[in-house]
Formats: sequence, structure tokens, C-alpha cells
Amino acid sequence: MTRSETSSDGPRRLPAAWGRRLLLGAAVLLLSSSAVAQEEGTYKRSGRSLADLMKVDHTPGHFVPGAAPSKVDEAKAAREGIRKIAGRRLVLYTDLPADPLIDELPEVFEQAFPLWCAYFGVEPQRYPDWHMIGFLMQDADSFRRAGMLPPHLPPFTNGYSVNYDLWLYEQPTPYYRRHLLLHEGTHGFMNTILRSCGPPWYMEGIAELFGTHRWENHRLAMGVIPKTRDEAPGWGRVRIIQDEVAAENTLSLDDVLRFSGTAHRQNEAYAWSWAAAILLDSHPRYQARFRTLGAAVEAADFTQRFRRLIGEDWNTLAAEWQVMATNMEYGYDVAKMALDMTPGSPPGSDWKVLQLSATEGWQNTGVRLEAGTRYAIRAQGRYQVTKEPVIWWCEPGGVTIRYYDGHPLGMLLAAVSPENGEDGGKSFAQPTPVGLGETLAPESSGTLFLRINESPAELDDNEGSLDVAIRKAS
Repeated sequence: MTRSETSSDGPRRLPAAWGRRLLLGAAVLLLSSSAVAQEEGTYKRSGRSLADLMKVDHTPGHFVPGAAPSKVDEAKAAREGIRKIAGRRLVLYTDLPADPLIDELPEVFEQAFPLWCAYFGVEPQRYPDWHMIGFLMQDADSFRRAGMLPPHLPPFTNGYSVNYDLWLYEQPTPYYRRHLLLHEGTHGFMNTILRSCGPPWYMEGIAELFGTHRWENHRLAMGVIPKTRDEAPGWGRVRIIQDEVAAENTLSLDDVLRFSGTAHRQNEAYAWSWAAAILLDSHPRYQARFRTLGAAVEAADFTQRFRRLIGEDWNTLAAEWQVMATNMEYGYDVAKMALDMTPGSPPGSDWKVLQLSATEGWQNTGVRLEAGTRYAIRAQGRYQVTKEPVIWWCEPGGVTIRYYDGHPLGMLLAAVSPENGEDGGKSFAQPTPVGLGETLAPESSGTLFLRINESPAELDDNEGSLDVAIRKAS
């Protein structure tokens, strides 16, 4: 069962405590005589009701043994104006009128199934009959009268799922309606096939990862970072993170990993969980390791296993998290913003000349600066910072007709990162403007990083490079 609900402004988590705990022996007995089990796509039922099972306190984000899929009285549903849209992987009941954007939802869900399988290493042929039953509601009362919104469900605002069932309230935008369906469907897939969704940060992060999607020409892509707000109307996670950073409420990655079972009562926890999932799943250094975690969702030490997988890269990951959080934009390019934290060497008294790309984020110069020592930096070159509606040529001083993050677009910026990112990436949050030239006297020793001032979402239309020279100042 998942205890999540999702709104157009973000999901919220419901209280974790639902009643008394079972004794260990009773829990073992319940598991051994599971009321609902899936074997090659078929259900096994017992006489226990979901209402009975709701009295049991259990770990959130796990399959609920004994919670049978809903049985729908078709005649009663029809009398309430509830129609059925049958698909192979989703049977959807709704009181909304016929509409192509509603009627295609089972197709969206069917295309999601092989994508879930591929991601988690599941063989689709083992589950030929796997499907979920969905209830998309505009008027909840009609579903209650039809017996399709059980009274023993806890109150929820927008979305909820239990094993093979999911309930959705109608949303103000078609995108968010699909997002909500895919979010709750991810929980259902993981709980019924993997038997768990993992701890809160992973459970909700991975559901948000799959919920952020693109649906074009009847083809589904999941795990995308929307390029603009208009691509994901009603979703709002990017704006939440931007607002949190502006309010100086930036969470560290450690903070996210410590989310409790009640953290997701707040929308902010969903935004941070999504950010963690999208960084880890999109980054060339961490992606392969992150994707092995699906096989460990039932492990009690899941987060500890994740930390061991990251190992010596932890400080680098923490720095990349800080860079992402403080520069979050729609279309954030994780790969182009990846950091190389190899320690630099002193530059010496002669100029060290290097070439800096205009198409990448923070770039390691290979130069180590000592605290309190003065260094001269000079830059020259001409490069492209945009091509629409016309090409904008730029030099290291930047284009003053447009500003980004308080500095001219394209201006050369510098940051000095301590060894192995030991400051958690904070040095990248307040870079020093260099432009055509500047003298730096860093407060802390570390490796010099440079980049041009550009949105992490708009690096793909840049071209060219600039030359930078560095030496100890006389």
C-alpha cells in the first residue's frame, strides 16, 4: 500500500499510524496465508475485507497482504453515471464525459508497464494479466453510492493507491491528470511486483521520476525533466525548489535521505525527493548504481546500501546536489552540469592557459589556489550564448542586454572548491564574477572552477569556447 496523495501543487503524505500493531506471529500467519497474491498475473482471494486490513499498522510503501482488488458492481456504477474504459493494463472507471484525453489513459498506462519493467529488470511475459483498477472521480459521492470509494479509506485530496487499486480525483490539467495516474501507478507496480517501494525518499522520488513524462503522438516517455513550465502545467516541483532556495531553506542530500514516513505531508518533500531521483538517475556517474536499487526495495538497510554504492563519491555527489538545487530550472541539464572534482595543482608564476567550453557547466581548471594568495585571471574569446531568434555573440564580460542570476548572460564566473567538495558544494552557490579579468584572493584553499553565466537549461544552444590564463599575481 502507498500512503501518498498527490495534488496539482504537489503530493502530500497521510499519517502513518492506522491502528494497533500485529504480534509477530500473527504477521507471519497473515503473510503465509496472503489474501491476495499474484502468480503469473492471477489473483488469489480470501474472505478478509480491506476494512479489516486497514486496522493493521504496517510499514508504508509495501504490498498489503490480504487487500483484494476491487469488485465493481457494473449495474450500480452505470446507474450513477460511471462508465468503464477497459484497457489491458488499466481498467478505468470514471464519471467524466467521453473525451479523447480521458479515454486514452488506459493506453498511457499500458505504455508505462514495459517502461517500468525495463527499468526494474522485470520480465513482462511473467505478468501477462497484471493490471490495475482505477477510479477517476469528479463527484466522489457517486462513487461512494456505487461502492467504489470504500468508507474505510483514509481521507485524501487527490490520489491514493492500495495494491492493484488506485483512486484519482479529477485534476485541472490533462498533464497533471496523467502525472497523477503514473505516480500512483508506479506505486502500484512496485508494491505488487517488487513488494515494496523502499524508504520515503526513494518511494516518492521514483514515483515523481516516472510521473514526469512526455506524451506526444500517442508515445509515452517517462523520467523527463520538463523543459518549460508549459510542458508540465500544474506540476510545480521546480518552482517549489526555487522558492525554498530563495527562502534559504535549501535541504542537503542528507536531509532528503532522512525523510520520515510523515515528511510527505508537505509538498516540499515531494519536490526534494524528485530532485534527488532525477539527479541520480540522469547523471552519468551515478545512474548505473542508482538503478540497481530497485532490487533492494525490501531491504531494511536500503539507504545504507545506497550510501555504500556511492562510496568515495559522496562529497562530489553532495556538491553536485548543491549546484543543482541552487540552479534549478525547467530543463536542467544534469549531464552538462556534472562536476569533475579532481584536485588541482598550483599554477606557478607563469601564465597557465586553458580553453573553457561555452557549452558546459562548472569546469575544473586543474589549478589549485591557496588561501590568502592573490591570483590573476584573464579571459578572451567570442562564443555563442543563444541562437533564437538570432545568434547572440558574447565575450567573457557578458551580454548586458540580458542578465541571469544577477550577472550579465555569458559572463565568466569563478568558484574555488575545497578538496573533494568538502564544503558540500557551497562554494558554487555564490560564484565570483571574473569577466575579462579579475584578481582573486580565496579565503579557503581549493581547486578553481570556471563557467560562463548561463542557465543550466539553455546550454544546448551554446557554441564555442574562450581562452583563460591564470597565474600568481605579482
